[in-house]
Amino acid sequence: MATRILFDGDPGIDDAMALFFGLLHPELDFVGITTVFGNTTVEFATRNTLQILEAANRTDVPVVMGASHPLLKPLAPRWGRIHGADGLGNQSHLYPTPTTRPLDVAAATFIVETVMANPGEVTLVPVGRMTNLALALRLEPRIVENVKEVVVMGGAAFVPGNASPVAEANIREDAHASNIVFSAGWPLVMVGLDVTMKVPMTPAYINSIAEIGRPETDFIAKIAPFYQQAYAQFHNSDGTIYCHDAYALAYILNPGLFGITRVPVYVETEGLCAGFTVPDTRNRWESDSVEIGICTSVDADGVLDLYRDTLKG
Repeated sequence: MATRILFDGDPGIDDAMALFFGLLHPELDFVGITTVFGNTTVEFATRNTLQILEAANRTDVPVVMGASHPLLKPLAPRWGRIHGADGLGNQSHLYPTPTTRPLDVAAATFIVETVMANPGEVTLVPVGRMTNLALALRLEPRIVENVKEVVVMGGAAFVPGNASPVAEANIREDAHASNIVFSAGWPLVMVGLDVTMKVPMTPAYINSIAEIGRPETDFIAKIAPFYQQAYAQFHNSDGTIYCHDAYALAYILNPGLFGITRVPVYVETEGLCAGFTVPDTRNRWESDSVEIGICTSVDADGVLDLYRDTLKG
């Protein structure tokens, strides 16, 4: 049976690459997509999601627009450099304006209603800021007992961050929401920089994706160059990229490709280290943190083969 997932993201180039991967895999059943601010504004993220679904001929998947700003702190816009002004490498104009529309409901409400209507069946996959999930927890705490699993793309436990020396961007940009999500007590797995930075997509690999020649891979071929140029500029790479969000879906499809370390984790919410997902490897905390699964090792070739084979169909 296909795993029923509710994807929460901020498309975003790597989100788009993840969505095409997930939508094409027969073992994933998208029950909905909620959007959040992050790689771009929530309005752009929503429009991009609709464009992605139309390009993939999957307009059956409901889309809901979510949070436009963090729970407590002011919005600190940083979009444009990595994903382009529109979130899709400034290529969204190449695709028709979406004819479909998001549902007229709050994202937190949609999350709650979907989980509660399908107890034990829905896996939540937040790959952007954690704001929508935190709001859903506030609205209905019982989703903790009714969700199947939460697979987060975010965090950096034993490696440096990418938004600060210690923090990954999704966690840092709404650290208070992340703390709520990480401390909720539900079955949570963190697919963070500890493994996503170990799965490089080289220029040759991206070219092999582009050569597949289907609508989904043609879309990827148009948006990936901006992401590659951003990595080359800001990370001194040769155009090699890391498709972080897709690796969370790879974990759901084949958890055997990943090694897990189970430890209590505390999310720092204030100061220079805000957003640090602090692993308690010596069990020094008693009540301030909850044990989660942290992906700490990965079969990179296995993940890359899974991604490309899925896009080939």
